[in-house]
Amino acid sequence: MSLNPRLVKESFSAIQPVMAKAVAYFYGRLFAESPHLRSMFPPAMDVQRDRLFGALTRIVWSLDSPGSLGFYLGQLGRDHRKYGVLAEHYTAVGNALLATIKRFAGDTWTTEIEAAWVAAYTAAANLMIEAAEADAGVSPAWWLAEVVDHELHTPDIAVITLRPGTPMPFVAGQYLNVQVARWPRVWRTFSIANAPRPDNTIRLHVRAVSGGWVSTTLVSHTRIGDTLLLGPPMGTMVPPDGEEMRDVLCVAGGTGLAPIKAIVEHIIASGRRPNIHLLVGARTSSELYDLGDLIRMESTFPWLRVLPVVSHQPAYDGMRGLLPDVVQRFHSWAGHDVYVCGPPAMVRETVRRLQGDGVPPARIHCDPVNGDSWHDPGDQSEIRGRSGRTDHPNTVESGGCPGNVTR
Repeated sequence: MSLNPRLVKESFSAIQPVMAKAVAYFYGRLFAESPHLRSMFPPAMDVQRDRLFGALTRIVWSLDSPGSLGFYLGQLGRDHRKYGVLAEHYTAVGNALLATIKRFAGDTWTTEIEAAWVAAYTAAANLMIEAAEADAGVSPAWWLAEVVDHELHTPDIAVITLRPGTPMPFVAGQYLNVQVARWPRVWRTFSIANAPRPDNTIRLHVRAVSGGWVSTTLVSHTRIGDTLLLGPPMGTMVPPDGEEMRDVLCVAGGTGLAPIKAIVEHIIASGRRPNIHLLVGARTSSELYDLGDLIRMESTFPWLRVLPVVSHQPAYDGMRGLLPDVVQRFHSWAGHDVYVCGPPAMVRETVRRLQGDGVPPARIHCDPVNGDSWHDPGDQSEIRGRSGRTDHPNTVESGGCPGNVTR
């Protein structure tokens, strides 16, 4: 059975206007036919529905790029191990998905379209299953981590240092999912805010979001000595390895600073000496929560220039404006590698302007800011520092990247 991306994309486009109803139908169908799967999902499903839509959208529109899609699906397959997902679960999900697409496609549904969806889903599921099976004998499904430091930098932003019980391999710029004891089965995505360290510790930048279950717990109710669950590292916004490095532009909004800081640390530790411009933005100067440490890094690495940017404080004695506007005040960045993380709107507009100014798309690095998987309940609004996640995704609850903006 051969893949037919065109038919999949055309039929998917037809149901996108009613996707909210389609996703609700999908979960109703899945839990009706496989009620035992309901216990694997969080009690509240609103965030989960958004993440399913984001993941499905990414997969459908990446069918023409098997390399990047295969890498993404491999990460998802490994990550799903922490939920207890087994190979047979993919069959139940596939049946519910196919029934949903068929119902909402209406009169446009044909046997050719059905065959195209079956082929696409089978190929995707097999990649995820194979990745999970290959990882099973090498890495744990999740890590227990102790909170070894908790610093409240502002009333709603905490910098938290964790030490996993066993070493967790990761690459600067990646993110992971976190579960707290207060909210079982609720995972939120946060970017890792440091490059790998000899002591194996991991640092997170977390902004508490109003109504955010996990982010509020981490900021206001977590103490040194507490234990968290961590999912495997994910993400593709990582610095190049084994090649000559160009000069670098980093653009970080809010807690989207987390993965950007990790990338800068990695570059410094590599021994290479590219010029690095780091634009770090916030609404007010009081929200530049990590500026002291950034200035310390700048003082020890002469090739790094840190430029704080404030958007909503007219009396601020420094650079003011929105990050996409400020980026364009400088000379062309066409010869640079660029890393962007923060609120989704900021990321999209910054990327658009950089491409318009001649920066090749291949040199602009940012993780998608939508949900990652059919099962991951992480709230991209509470997250990430993955685009920076709400501010970025630290998690979606708080960031615009997958890493810093979650609930």
